Amino acid sequence: MTSMTTNVFDEADDTTGEFVPVRPKRHKVSVEIGAETHAGKVRTNNEDSYLVAKLAKSMRICRTSLSVDWATRFSDEEGYLMVVADGMGGAAAGEKASQLAVETIEAFVLNVVKWFLHLESDDAVLTGELRRAFERADSTIIERARNDLRLQGMGTTLTMAYSVGTDLFIVHAGDSRAYLLRDGELRQVTNDHTLVNILVQGGAITKEAARHHARRNVVTNVVGGPTQGVQTEVHRVEVQDGDVLLLCSDGLTEPIEDERIAEVLARHPDAEFACRRLIDLALQAGAPDNVTALVARYAVR
Repeated sequence: MTSMTTNVFDEADDTTGEFVPVRPKRHKVSVEIGAETHAGKVRTNNEDSYLVAKLAKSMRICRTSLSVDWATRFSDEEGYLMVVADGMGGAAAGEKASQLAVETIEAFVLNVVKWFLHLESDDAVLTGELRRAFERADSTIIERARNDLRLQGMGTTLTMAYSVGTDLFIVHAGDSRAYLLRDGELRQVTNDHTLVNILVQGGAITKEAARHHARRNVVTNVVGGPTQGVQTEVHRVEVQDGDVLLLCSDGLTEPIEDERIAEVLARHPDAEFACRRLIDLALQAGAPDNVTALVARYAVR
């Protein structure tokens, strides 16, 4: 993780003698986002949840002597919050866990994270806040389960993308995934927090064997679950023009190989259509689990 501090008050105005802010030139970034979820062909309920939100600075004019055409004005600066959660637990507990996690992240970012102040600040400050968001979701789910016996042990995977300008932060726990397609090459950004991935990393089994392993769905790190304490994984990516981000639950990656996912993302420029196409492929493959796909396409100028 790198950090950079910029002095934004280092030039004086020749006419007034006052210091004026000098900010680094920012690229104009536009993001097209699509998202879809489906219960699949076996499950009767959908325990996946997702969220797409745009963050914008605004000013609401309450009173003024000036003539204005509107009461609220918006800054050109924008950010994006994208979340995918895959719940687990008996009865409706998994569905409740994923919803609680997404709602908690949404409220935390809205009320705690001052996203627009991080445009020139230390990355460590922001990553610390994002980790706290996951910890807040973890404690919220644990507390809710304590107060309702029907929800005991419920938990959820949680994969979040937090995008401001060309800075993309990916925060993760569980076996849902974040991928980045760049120049036609698909790279899995996140690690699977599963028993079989531990075996793969230790050299006990191959990646191919892991796809069919009997315990491939044993998740070792979740938000909530039987005990409190989530281990949060954080990645920072500098997005480039043409990058495509995919957040998805394992209901997509279990039946569809990465090569096929890359082909769909590269072939279909419309983010919403790409999501539908990915879910259609999962359904054609039997879709034994809930399926969620969230695609974000970046244009940087």
